[in-house]
Amino acid sequence: QVRLVESGGGSVQAGGSLRLSCTISGHSTSRYCMAWFRQPPGKEREGVAVIDDHGMITYGYGNSEKGRFTISQENARNTLYLQINNLNPGDTAMYYCAARLFCGSLGAMPPESIFPFWGQGSQVTVSS
Repeated sequence: QVRLVESGGGSVQAGGSLRLSCTISGHSTSRYCMAWFRQPPGKEREGVAVIDDHGMITYGYGNSEKGRFTISQENARNTLYLQINNLNPGDTAMYYCAARLFCGSLGAMPPESIFPFWGQGSQVTVSS
């Protein structure tokens, strides 16, 4: 059974930074395609970033997020990270990590439907 546990969320003021973590229990992140999604209040879940089997990174966000989000993983700790800098109220959302065993090379942010394993979510709230 694959279990994903997120941490690192919280309430911050605009302009601040957060680093979200997602640990995959009992498995190595190197075998999995790992991604971050987020769901703002009242909106659908949207893709933020993904690291595919080959370590290639694809971001799924628009121009307002460009350069502020960084996805990374530390295989030795079986942990996926999402660094978010210069937070603004538009980043307020529940952030989820997701995993899939072997998704191949991805040229774009995949839909959430391809990921069978999900964490419980980590709330990020940004005040102005």
